[in-house]
Amino acid sequence: MIDPVSPAIALSGTRFLVTYLVASAAQEIEARVRSIALEQTVEFPEDLLPEGYLREQMPGQIEALEPDDEGWFRAVLSYPDEAAGSDLLQFLNVVFGNTSLQPGVRVLDFSLPQSLSRGPRFGVKGVRKVLGIPVRPLASTALKPLGLPVSELALQAYQTALGGIDVIKDDHGLANQALAPFEKRVERCVEAVAAANRETGLASVYAPNITADAETALARAKFAQAAGAGAVLVSPGLAGFGVVRALADADNFRLPIVAHPAFTGSFVSAGPGGIDPALFYGTLMRAAGADVSIFPNYGGRFSFSKQTCLAIAERCLEARAGLLPSFPSPGGGMGLERVTELKQTYGNDFVALVGGGLHREGKTLVEGSRRFVAALAQGAC
Repeated sequence: MIDPVSPAIALSGTRFLVTYLVASAAQEIEARVRSIALEQTVEFPEDLLPEGYLREQMPGQIEALEPDDEGWFRAVLSYPDEAAGSDLLQFLNVVFGNTSLQPGVRVLDFSLPQSLSRGPRFGVKGVRKVLGIPVRPLASTALKPLGLPVSELALQAYQTALGGIDVIKDDHGLANQALAPFEKRVERCVEAVAAANRETGLASVYAPNITADAETALARAKFAQAAGAGAVLVSPGLAGFGVVRALADADNFRLPIVAHPAFTGSFVSAGPGGIDPALFYGTLMRAAGADVSIFPNYGGRFSFSKQTCLAIAERCLEARAGLLPSFPSPGGGMGLERVTELKQTYGNDFVALVGGGLHREGKTLVEGSRRFVAALAQGAC
């Protein structure tokens, strides 16, 4: 048993909720959920905890427990805000740290402590203001394929911006390779998009991929801003959610953040564990500070269902205290033939992402881009 702790210490009493789906036999479920509650907080034998706040307030508490599908139970646990502090990463550790290593546990939902209810800096309205697009869905594309030199990437940036694409981003595979070094690529693509904007009168933006280790990613973000980029792309599964949150909070960085799902598939893959995709790509990306969250669209080259994609979009846009809504951005194998369907599915508040498929449209990339934007604008109200 640990030494006695002063009985004068008390917690605030404010707690956040996490909903899990847990596989278990009925006669064992309460014990299993109780073990999760302890594992995610004190990680200490319950019978050895001293009386007072460490026993009564610090451990997770079971708030609801009911059967779900056969062999599964839905459990709502509460944790003290003090367990997470004001740190997003520690919050995620409390939500699913060690328990993520156990089979048969899936995170379905969570509430956020007030100290972490910050969300994106721009959100839907802010991004629309930057781009000057008040109503219609936004158009986005990716510079690709990997292996092109900077001159070719800059030409693509110019052509797609001339065609009216709103957000021209690096493909997630572009980093700092010798064929397209980061700083040179950013400078040339920024110049290309600015040149197109002068011709069109539009406000298209280039979003370079800053994904790297934390120190390098933050340095690249600052370079991109100084060079005139209009947004940045980052893969939180590689760079970390802390990088996204740091950029969204930084006083000296003020660009929209586009989150890419690279390296996150195992977090959300269908199966007995992981994190619900709507929570992951919707609420979590938004809580980390992403203004746009890219996710695999149904009917493309990935396996998400339409129901899952609609749930992600709903989580991006739903009202949550302290969090501005972020743009859902379905992509992955999309072509212009899907635009009408996408509008019917997602409404006006989404970013349509067409990458390689855009090169199939029209005689030139400029023409294909114009068709893309026109299809999105048709019927927007």
